[in-house]
Amino acid sequence: MPASNPSDHPEAGSSAAGASGQTDPNQRYWFHILAQNTPAARNLHAAKLVDKAWQQGDRVCIVCDTMQHAQELDDLLWNFSPDAFIPHSVVPDSATTCTDPVGILLCPPGAEDWDTVIILSSTLPADADRFKRLALVAHNEPSVLNQARSHFRQLRALGIEARVHDQRKR
Repeated sequence: MPASNPSDHPEAGSSAAGASGQTDPNQRYWFHILAQNTPAARNLHAAKLVDKAWQQGDRVCIVCDTMQHAQELDDLLWNFSPDAFIPHSVVPDSATTCTDPVGILLCPPGAEDWDTVIILSSTLPADADRFKRLALVAHNEPSVLNQARSHFRQLRALGIEARVHDQRKR
């Protein structure tokens, strides 16, 4: 099964304005379920979303839980493309300011600081409904899927119906 290319989807780094010119708030939230069942596939998909959003001028962050995961993402972004550089830094806590256009956060993101937020963490930010764009990315592993489903339910409770891109069905 071929992996879906994030550029096939309009979510990262785009505003989803309808015919009336009004932005549909539900078009700003996405839930990606990967066919693959590895953390590496999830990280790569997140990096592709980061690259697309950053190329379109967004400030982008990936939220993760551990320094080990942040270092894996850091290495991936440094080596993501041989002919491209994604300026980024690891943000270990809320007291640290990220001056780069891309941040790998080990703390909750501030809605005023980021255009696109990619969630790889076990906790959905409390103010998730305030972000311009938010993507949940899960690989096809039961515990990760269950966590992402919990995030999806939390978004619903906030009145957000995230668009689902389930690559397992392809």
